[in-house]
Amino acid sequence: MPDNRSSQTYAASAASAPPPMHPQKRPAGPQRTGLGILLICATCLIFAVQDGFSRILGAEYPPIFIVMLRYWAFMIFVLALVSRQPGGLRRAARSRRPLTQIARGVILVAEVVIMVEAFVRLGLVETHAVFAACPLLVAALSGPVLGEQVGWRRWTAIGVGFVGILVILQPGGGVIRLESLLPFAAALMFALYGLLTRHVARDDPAMVSFFWTAISGGIAITLVGIWDWTWLAPVDWLWMAALCMCATAGHYLMIRAYEVAEASALQPFVYTQLVWASIIGVVFFGENMRSNVAAGAVIVVMAGIFTLWRTQKKAG
Repeated sequence: MPDNRSSQTYAASAASAPPPMHPQKRPAGPQRTGLGILLICATCLIFAVQDGFSRILGAEYPPIFIVMLRYWAFMIFVLALVSRQPGGLRRAARSRRPLTQIARGVILVAEVVIMVEAFVRLGLVETHAVFAACPLLVAALSGPVLGEQVGWRRWTAIGVGFVGILVILQPGGGVIRLESLLPFAAALMFALYGLLTRHVARDDPAMVSFFWTAISGGIAITLVGIWDWTWLAPVDWLWMAALCMCATAGHYLMIRAYEVAEASALQPFVYTQLVWASIIGVVFFGENMRSNVAAGAVIVVMAGIFTLWRTQKKAG
């Protein structure tokens, strides 16, 4: 992917399967941009609901097993989608950087497992609040990983964002719980995944990256997760079906959103997943919206939006 949409798309990150391939750019007038914003907001809502299903199932079964089943559904979706593209599966499998593509897929599926574990241990509210730091980590790591220059304004925003993380975690209140670091570790892994996506985009088209992300991640999680196989209770198969349908619908809507609007217009709205996830966590799971989490999340989101804006301005 020539631009860095995938590394900046928070909505696709949170325990969702990877960001989609982005078709050819089309003119994005005011009406099409409005449609894109509507689609990306709907995507964020669907992904937040998906995270709720992940929390329900992750509390009863090993998260690695739940992610494996979901990745199987995601692979079917990708194979069906890619087979309809020019060149089909043969073209999609032809990568100039297969090892890096495999690494991307493995990193992403591991990140998804960690996020589901975080949902169970911390809840949706705190997990998403910390994970919102992902765009800041992308900016911080773009220098050492890709050799890009990060100006003082973005470094300042990154510093402010990490102050927000400290507000959420409250290290001065005692020893930080290890589980509180799970969403931060997931954000770090997703940032690395996004940067590697930009790296392979220099040689591989988006369709190839999309294919390898699903297949390499699906194979990797199967090799590990199959040993935790257990039959789901009848009602839990319904939850799993709903989870897979959310994943498929969410990715389809996100593909459509990026077809009709520029990424720079959509980026601020992907943070609405944090809002939806927080509402779901409070209303349906009885989570508490602690004042430090709310304040820290606002700081992180504002710093992230500024970082995204500076990145787009530099690119333009």
